[in-house]
Amino acid sequence: MLSKGPSVSALAIGGLGLVALFALIFAQIPIGFAMIIVGITGYALQAGWGPALTLLASEPSGLLSSVDLATVPLFLLMGTFATAAGFSTDIYNVAASFLGHRRGGLAYATIGGCAAFGAVCGSSTATAATFAKAALPEMRKRGYADAFSTGTIAAGGALKSLIPPSIVMILYCIVAKAFIFDLFIAALVPALLAITLNLIAIAVQVRLQPGIAPLAARIPWDERLAALKRAAPVLLLLVSVFAGLYSGVFTVNEAASVAAVLSLVFALVRGKMRWANVWVGVRESASATAMIYVIIIGASVFTYFITLARVPQALIDLIGHLNMPPVAIIFVLLLAYLILGAVFDEIAAMLITLPFVLPVIEQLGYDVVWWGIVNVVVIELGMIIPPIGIIVFVLHGLAPDVPLRTIYRGVMPFIVADLVLLALLTLFPAISLWLPALL
Repeated sequence: MLSKGPSVSALAIGGLGLVALFALIFAQIPIGFAMIIVGITGYALQAGWGPALTLLASEPSGLLSSVDLATVPLFLLMGTFATAAGFSTDIYNVAASFLGHRRGGLAYATIGGCAAFGAVCGSSTATAATFAKAALPEMRKRGYADAFSTGTIAAGGALKSLIPPSIVMILYCIVAKAFIFDLFIAALVPALLAITLNLIAIAVQVRLQPGIAPLAARIPWDERLAALKRAAPVLLLLVSVFAGLYSGVFTVNEAASVAAVLSLVFALVRGKMRWANVWVGVRESASATAMIYVIIIGASVFTYFITLARVPQALIDLIGHLNMPPVAIIFVLLLAYLILGAVFDEIAAMLITLPFVLPVIEQLGYDVVWWGIVNVVVIELGMIIPPIGIIVFVLHGLAPDVPLRTIYRGVMPFIVADLVLLALLTLFPAISLWLPALL
């Protein structure tokens, strides 16, 4: 009986810590600092202030020297330089020249362009914002409906989360202590499936409502070849980096370094990069990197506290008493994530819950890499699903004459496509795991 008392006390501290964390976040305290405050205080209440303050010193120093986390600023720089070089416009023009004459062709081109540009850009919101500038004017010029156009761009931007290199995947691997390359490999088949489902969503819409995407004139072959020639640098970048990465010539860190340098070189050769642009790009990347580092440090400290409070073990014990098959428990967790994503940023929701959800996933016999892919799809959904949908707000800011409800109406078919993808990945984990197992 005496041994039971401390565990109850620890669980009580863990529960209060979770309440305090959400309270701080709702009070507009940045999520990284909120997790550090709750983690250190909760750890101190259980183990004393000495060990807690030691943890505050050891975790930041360990993460700041992490080689894996160093890929984040490099991929962010790659995206900054690729945007400055005009790669997004080049990719979109190639896709539009070959597909623009088909019904919904510019929408197909937008999805394909976002997928290709996502491979050289580290941010979903940046991808969506870039294509809003490149694709939306062209789609409007050719009479495409605003809901259809903005919905397609939003879906294409969200798709970036599932296309390596993905900052979301890197953050998951750092917290879950998984290999980044394994998650990149596992994401390839789900990413192709996601692109296919998005294209199917477009095909269904233009078939049911032909008026939302009028037919356009066929582009002559000489103009197609000119567009393809213009896009040669970005194609070379994609082939160089990803062929080297997936063939084993590059590590993830080396691939990030090569990608950042090549993007800068192409931007300089094209005359698109000025010192002012370099400074702005480096400053924005440094700012985003600092924010990510604080969040990861906070998640690491919070994990120590939540583990010491035995919250994961309590959750495992609770689930063990439920008369439910593992797949049903997974669907309950996913429903909780979608509900949580309605009031929180999805990445924040992942980092907050991962310390006590991941042990449950492993206890149920599922693979950590598979859960990472499922988490990324949930985050992709959270970026476009009401009522927050960060990408929807980005598009509304760039096209203020398009009402939010119109954009949300446009993304609904793509939300259905993502839900189908989520169900398939959950019911058939082999979709994510067969390629890593093969390699």
